[in-house]
Amino acid sequence: MQIGSMEETPSRPTKLIVYLAFVRDEEGELQPAFDAREAQSESAAKQQARILWASGKYAGAIAWWRSADLANGEFGQPVILFQEGEVPEME
Repeated sequence: MQIGSMEETPSRPTKLIVYLAFVRDEEGELQPAFDAREAQSESAAKQQARILWASGKYAGAIAWWRSADLANGEFGQPVILFQEGEVPEME
C-alpha cells in the first residue's frame, strides 16, 4: 500500500467584520466594554455600532473589517466602517 503525499491546500483569507464599544474604567482609562463581536456584513456591523453609540452607555463605538488568514494567524490592516466617540488607535 502506497501512501501519497498530502498536498497542502493554500488557506483562503476570510473577511472578518466586527464591532466594539468602549467604556472608561475607575481610573478613567478607555477599555473595551465586551469582546469584539462578529457581524455577518459591513452594514450590520455599522448598524450595531451606531445603536451602541446612540444608547449613551458607551464612551465610543467602532465597526471595522480586515482580512484574516485564520489558519496562519495573519490579519490585514483594519478598515474602519464606523467610528464615534472615544475610541483608541487601531493596531
